[in-house]
Amino acid sequence: MGSTAPSSPAPMPGIPDRSFNAACGHLATQLGISLAAARRRVEILAAKEGLRDTAAKLALAERLLEETRASGLDRGQLFDGQLRSVGEDDLFMIED
Repeated sequence: MGSTAPSSPAPMPGIPDRSFNAACGHLATQLGISLAAARRRVEILAAKEGLRDTAAKLALAERLLEETRASGLDRGQLFDGQLRSVGEDDLFMIED
């Protein structure tokens, strides 16, 4: 009778670095998006640039945050513009 060793469980994904999460949180606040959306944005750009380690992703998130701040993007004006464009849409229903 062959004995089989119990299989070890699959390794759990690592817990993200706190400073990386904080940088993504600041980016999310600046852009007016969720933390998950900001992290996804950083992760996608990191993959495109071939960045794999957390320190490089942290630097990328901080760079994106600085670029966003430097752009002078006013979230209030952006949101107002989006609401205006929705209100002007012929298919937009105000009342049913």
